[in-house]
Amino acid sequence: MNLIVDAGNTRVKLAVFEKDTLVEVIFIDENELLSEIKKILKKYKITAGILSNVGFIAEYKMQKLQNLVNLLVLSSFTNVPFNNLYETVETLGVDRIALVAAAVKKYAKRNILIIDAGTCITFDFVNDQSEYLGGAISPGIEMRYKALHDFTSKLPLLEKKIAQNFIGMNTNESINSGVVNGVINELEGVISQYKNKYSDLTVVLTGGDTNFLAKQLKSSIFANPNFLLEGLNEILIFNKNK
Repeated sequence: MNLIVDAGNTRVKLAVFEKDTLVEVIFIDENELLSEIKKILKKYKITAGILSNVGFIAEYKMQKLQNLVNLLVLSSFTNVPFNNLYETVETLGVDRIALVAAAVKKYAKRNILIIDAGTCITFDFVNDQSEYLGGAISPGIEMRYKALHDFTSKLPLLEKKIAQNFIGMNTNESINSGVVNGVINELEGVISQYKNKYSDLTVVLTGGDTNFLAKQLKSSIFANPNFLLEGLNEILIFNKNK
């Protein structure tokens, strides 16, 4: 069985796969990482693991993790099942690498746009030749709310809420409309740009805000909040078979 450790910007996901099948997902805080992995190792017969770390797990904790289980640490130098044509490969986030791996596995020989709606909103495109071309990075929903509060003197910090009307009748409604409708229109606009060039485009929406956004989008998409985990598992399998 495979252990997947996805250390994102705001939380850690632990997942267990039996080959291609997702068995369990656990959401934890970073300070629970070692204790939760010990529990998983007692519960399952883990034979391999992979770590995606966007940067906040300390080096000493990384060493303790490796002492518990041999983890493949994903980087820009890791073997992947696609041709990476990004001009600055060394700066490409490991989360984006994993998403592309999931795409070429699940939607082989298609033009695919992956939208990851989390702390940031990332757009990643891989063509029907399994060539990763790049994409875009934009502020996520929570980041936009925080920016309005932090960079002004009077605007309140709100939690995300579906905008009932695009015309805000008070300050809170105006903020919700600006943030949420702004994101929805941004996503629809980007999808439209890609479809103008790739008419047979497949669109995948993933990330922490998947469920919140999916029901508001008019474009045809595949919503999969576990897409990153599936990509990490695919990279692990790919490297085990090398």
